[in-house]
Amino acid sequence: MSLPLNAALLATLVAALVIFATRLFPFALFSRREPPPVLRFVEKYIPPMIMAILLVYCLKDVDFLHRPFGLPQLVALAFTVITYLWKGNSMVSIFGGTIIFMILRNL
Repeated sequence: MSLPLNAALLATLVAALVIFATRLFPFALFSRREPPPVLRFVEKYIPPMIMAILLVYCLKDVDFLHRPFGLPQLVALAFTVITYLWKGNSMVSIFGGTIIFMILRNL
């Protein structure tokens, strides 16, 4: 099933407006006052918790008892962490770690 052009454009416009509104909302809400303490807590602790959850999720199916003993995953993980600490650029470290993993996985 294909959408007519005007429906596709309208859907794109609505999606763009919703994304813009959700990005604008915190700035409009807290432009003249400090955020509440609960928001400061979320800002400080949620990103590391999400990263820990993603780490567990990525390594949950790795078989460390059989060849290749999780080596591609661990090398890619180490590369990602070291690159992030060295460069401080998430995109470089994530893409680099993914490339390293894909190369090692296919060897």
